[in-house]
Amino acid sequence: MVIIARNIFRFLMLIAFQVLVMDNVMINGYMVPYVYLLFILLLPFETPQLALLLSGFLLGLGIDFIEHTPGMHTAATVMIAFARPYLLKLLAPRDGYESDTFPRIHYYGFIWFLKYAFLLVVLHHLVLFYLEVFQLREFLSTLLRVILSSILSTSTIVLSQYFVFRK
Repeated sequence: MVIIARNIFRFLMLIAFQVLVMDNVMINGYMVPYVYLLFILLLPFETPQLALLLSGFLLGLGIDFIEHTPGMHTAATVMIAFARPYLLKLLAPRDGYESDTFPRIHYYGFIWFLKYAFLLVVLHHLVLFYLEVFQLREFLSTLLRVILSSILSTSTIVLSQYFVFRK
């Protein structure tokens, strides 16, 4: 019950922080750090697939509702919620994940978390930005935006592990 309450609080705080703070940190009109993805990234390993997809849907829907984007964030967050279990299997340590641990730097180290976060962030940004443009004419400029925003978002997410989500 405590984990559910903590996750609801995290859900609301990350949406508010994204909309009120991070959306105002656009760099060169190209890069925006999307830290609300932390909600999906930090869910417990044992989160059922249906709960993961529903969380991704509600998270994206919340951002879409506030930012007036017609389902783009929803599609991108549902995509990473769907891909997360497969990526976790791919990145699993030799002995598997320890019980009562979470996908955090504290438990699995910097390199593991960096790979985990970066791959999901890139997937999210690919879906989000190409849905936003919705044409191949600007393929390379959109790809540059995906790469730069992914680096910025992943850096912000990794830094949050040291300052906000320590243990």
